[in-house]
Amino acid sequence: MATRNGLITTAELADSLHQPDLRLFDCTTYLEPAPEGSSTPYIVVPGKQTFEAGHIPGADFLDLQGEFSDSGTELRFMMPRVAQLETAFGRHGIGPDSRVVLYSIGTPMWATRFWWMLRSLGFDGASVLDGGLDKWKAEGRPLETGPAKGYPRATFAAKPRTGFFVGKDDVLAASEDECTVTVNALGPQFHLGLEPSRYGRPGRIPGSVNVPAATLLDPATKTFVAPAKAEPIFASQGISKDKRVIAYCGGGISATVDLFQLHQLGYDNLTLYDASMGEWAKDETLPIERG
Repeated sequence: MATRNGLITTAELADSLHQPDLRLFDCTTYLEPAPEGSSTPYIVVPGKQTFEAGHIPGADFLDLQGEFSDSGTELRFMMPRVAQLETAFGRHGIGPDSRVVLYSIGTPMWATRFWWMLRSLGFDGASVLDGGLDKWKAEGRPLETGPAKGYPRATFAAKPRTGFFVGKDDVLAASEDECTVTVNALGPQFHLGLEPSRYGRPGRIPGSVNVPAATLLDPATKTFVAPAKAEPIFASQGISKDKRVIAYCGGGISATVDLFQLHQLGYDNLTLYDASMGEWAKDETLPIERG
């Protein structure tokens, strides 16, 4: 079984809190319902309020939409230009020798999104805290309140890797490719088109299979399920190491939970359809499947 690199336990983090190279970040974002008639499917609220109410000692806060996303599109959370990310990560003290730990509240998907972004920029020193702040608090570990103190600025020099993100044309072409599996990380009701979609037309990308991000997590502890449990979930959907995997969801966030788990299992040929259903469901020129 592949080792779970990129994952750190609460006990391991507790033993590392005072290491000078540690850069610890709360990545939490909240999605709140948009007002009637709004052009966006939801309102993005950075988790600064919950961060200031209680965070792991020494942690800084990362605002995904505010600092680390492309502000020139109506779609939320899209990857911005490399220069923007170099500036933002450097501002938060991430340098070439930093040991980064990412966590979020309620779901790890905000942390795995940052993990995926950092890997795409050639930075492999990031881990996701298993169970996030939920598990840390449940174990009675110490908390700190108030605004982030931050870390000294650093120079973050990206070495971008190709293939981490794909657009709609690649996804459309992949639907005819037997060597690629397109995976939807949304819940089955959305995959089947049984419920209205906040993104536009209900349904899925034709030919895609369904591995909901929620099935890869323990609902009680918020931790990732063990590799021995995750492997058959993917295998049941025809996902194997000899195939390329394109993951998608609503906005390129929960799909990174699937990608993170596949990475733990030793899968290498992984990519993310960043715009996901936020783009696909609205574009009438693109096919959609239901049922």
